[in-house]
Amino acid sequence: MKEQTKLRIERIGDSIFLSPTFQALTIGVPFCMFKLIFGLLALREGASSVFISVFVWLVIAWALTDLIMNLARVYFHLSGRKTSIEYCTIAQAGRLVGKPGLFLAIDTLISFSIICIVLWSGWITLLTRQELYVWYAATTLNLISVSVVNIWIELCRESS
Repeated sequence: MKEQTKLRIERIGDSIFLSPTFQALTIGVPFCMFKLIFGLLALREGASSVFISVFVWLVIAWALTDLIMNLARVYFHLSGRKTSIEYCTIAQAGRLVGKPGLFLAIDTLISFSIICIVLWSGWITLLTRQELYVWYAATTLNLISVSVVNIWIELCRESS
């Protein structure tokens, strides 16, 4: 009986913490917010040339597209339907060459680089109050969820 209870708890935890919905809402959406805020900051601070303006608008479009993709993943998961939509455009491109996980990891590296650029450039001080709240919420959600998932994985590993 004790083993069955443990297996049920593990299945429930896996279905929550490792689900597409949890990952999209706690990792994907925050990354989209970081990309979008970066684009908005770059638009306000550095759109002095046509090339930079085009690049910045591409970053904003990229962030919004990724946001739509993450919300689509949530919709399909909650409605119990399969989807071929990845969490982001880079991972979707990776699907074409059979490596969506690798490309998702590359998107993660780019997202973390954007966070570092905003922090180390000092642009973080240029955020509006609303942008700061979005940044804080995205950071909090992202970091706490990563910690919770790591704790869950370790608890499952120890009980095996």
